[in-house]
Amino acid sequence: MSTATTLDNHAAHAGGHDHDHAHHDAGGNTLLGFWVYLMSDCLIFAGLFATYAVLAGATVDGPTAKELFDLRFVLVETFLLLFSSLTFGFAMISAGKRNMTGLYGWLAVTALFGLGFLAMELYEFNHLIHEGAGPGRSAFLSAFFTLVGTHGLHVTSGLLWMLVLVIQIAKNGLTPRNTTRLACLSLFWHFLDIIWIGVFTIVYLLGAL
Repeated sequence: MSTATTLDNHAAHAGGHDHDHAHHDAGGNTLLGFWVYLMSDCLIFAGLFATYAVLAGATVDGPTAKELFDLRFVLVETFLLLFSSLTFGFAMISAGKRNMTGLYGWLAVTALFGLGFLAMELYEFNHLIHEGAGPGRSAFLSAFFTLVGTHGLHVTSGLLWMLVLVIQIAKNGLTPRNTTRLACLSLFWHFLDIIWIGVFTIVYLLGAL
């Protein structure tokens, strides 16, 4: 009896290890797959950047980038997104420590920064359109609205994902699956930060020179 019990205990212990290992493998595969998605997204943005570079001078009789863009405004917008990446990093540290209060708090701050960024972007779009510099005015403005708008849609998707994930964590806790999802969202958010630095440099900074 004791031998059988011992064997059963060993089997159960091994089964637990196998279960944990399966979770680890699944998480690793998910992260790998998400990296592949980010690389494909990189190709989309590379195409948009290339299109903008070709059409940046195609203003016809419309306004140029130097006439339209206010670097001080865009700099504030940029810092909002940069700080949101920093606060997301603090959220990940809190998640690693199983500090749920810190996790929720830092994610809330991240979302506020993201919403502030989107509000400024929408204000800029609305201002340009009312000034007669909408996407139909020139090829340059079409490329501008497409590139910056695509990034804005990604930020909106990230904020919606964040909301859904917070609800899932509040309901089920930091399960291995939710931890993997949080890690994927972190990669996505930092990726958007990097893309925006490219937008700021190529579209706004070079355009204002």
